[in-house]
Amino acid sequence: MRVMVIVKATKSSEAGEMPSADLLTAMGEYNETLVKAGIMLSGDGLRPSSQGVRVRFSGTERSVIDGPFAETKELIAGYWIWKVKSMEEAIEWVKRCPNPMPEDSEIEIRPFFEIEDFAEADPTGEIRSAEYRLQAQLEAQQLGSPRFENGRAMLIAGFNETYTFESRVNIPKQWCRFAEHLGKVPGQVGTDSFGVCWNFKEGCGFDYLTGVEVSQADNLPAGFSQVNLPAQRYAVFTHQGHVSTIDKAIEAIWNGWLPSSGYEMAESPSFERYTKEFNPQTGMGGIEIWLPIKS
Repeated sequence: MRVMVIVKATKSSEAGEMPSADLLTAMGEYNETLVKAGIMLSGDGLRPSSQGVRVRFSGTERSVIDGPFAETKELIAGYWIWKVKSMEEAIEWVKRCPNPMPEDSEIEIRPFFEIEDFAEADPTGEIRSAEYRLQAQLEAQQLGSPRFENGRAMLIAGFNETYTFESRVNIPKQWCRFAEHLGKVPGQVGTDSFGVCWNFKEGCGFDYLTGVEVSQADNLPAGFSQVNLPAQRYAVFTHQGHVSTIDKAIEAIWNGWLPSSGYEMAESPSFERYTKEFNPQTGMGGIEIWLPIKS
């Protein structure tokens, strides 16, 4: 389930007071923990309501009301969007959060409606199918147009796990286990890391390898596997969003871009490439999705 975790405004946030360096550090560490756990989808702080407006609706009339707004306790100072298993899990994560304000404060948790919640009002499924297509189109638009490259053959080595499409939410934990090996793998080539989707099993999942390019498979650490990426033509997408939303980007490519592109997917592994521009603390930058296509 997805939840919005709402940081309620206080007198200090409405006054525009900036957080201390200690609080910024603590919140940064907390956000990094959320990212590594695969919980955080997005999050931001909001400027005081004095810099905002409200639009009031009354029949066909529209009127604009300038801030600030008086009801401080009802205002929002910031938010996260998390993907969690239950409301109980969300509560436990909120309890671990540093107090986001210099004074007493509150954080509110609200679950999102999901498309499936409207099944009773949509017995044929047509509305939900249209909504799924719209989501895929929106994600594809955010990705932008791909570039096309002739990728060279590579040998990727690292940890390999098998997932169903339901259990893939655990992939971030696999990355956490592999992170300690980055830069230390015998025969490592370059600094990029790769998440390789391969060995697709009809109707029951796929294998996912978190690894780096190596020159040979000799002397690899215990528990390592390897996969060969052939020389192949690829459509390469730059993912501008947070790393935790990469699954939505991949779905948009498969369900949005690919069916309307005129291209066919080749029978080769697809992979994510994380370049030196990727910042593991913020989960942003340097993320590419390589989709094998038939020439």
